[in-house]
Amino acid sequence: MVKKLQRTNSTKSSHAQLSGSVKDSAQQIWQAGLGAFTRAQAEGSKAFESLVKEGVSIQRKTQAVAEERISEATNKMSSMATDITSKASGQWDKLENIFEERVAKALNKLGVPSAKDVNDLIGRIDDLNKAVQKLSAKAPAKKAATASPKAEVKPVTKTAAKRAAPARKAVKPLTTERTPTQD
Repeated sequence: MVKKLQRTNSTKSSHAQLSGSVKDSAQQIWQAGLGAFTRAQAEGSKAFESLVKEGVSIQRKTQAVAEERISEATNKMSSMATDITSKASGQWDKLENIFEERVAKALNKLGVPSAKDVNDLIGRIDDLNKAVQKLSAKAPAKKAATASPKAEVKPVTKTAAKRAAPARKAVKPLTTERTPTQD
């Protein structure tokens, strides 16, 4: 039993030592906390101001990066829109050309002259007019040189005109009125 009492006494003393050291540690932690709180109050405004400054600089950097990304995206979208627009206009041009070709073929089948045909005819008429003007300028000079004073110009008579002109049949005009014999 003596041994048992010694053991209980030794455990009690170890417990007391342990609880004393825990109390001392808790006391030191409490005191460190109070010191940190006092220092935070004294230096807290300085720390707060430095944190605000850091926050402002970070905000500016992120805004600059975001604006750069938005600018890049806008440029990409603009270039894509330009590409799509050019492709679409190219397709419209092709469609318009196909339509014009088909209409020209249909008009050609119906015998309607094309704009090219009309322009060609206008060019030929202009060429003929120039040739006629050249010939008419040369003709009076030739007539004067070849005409003799004895040559006589005969006036055209009605009988001569009848011989030269082909005979025409008299055509009865169409009327829309009903005559009593048609009933």
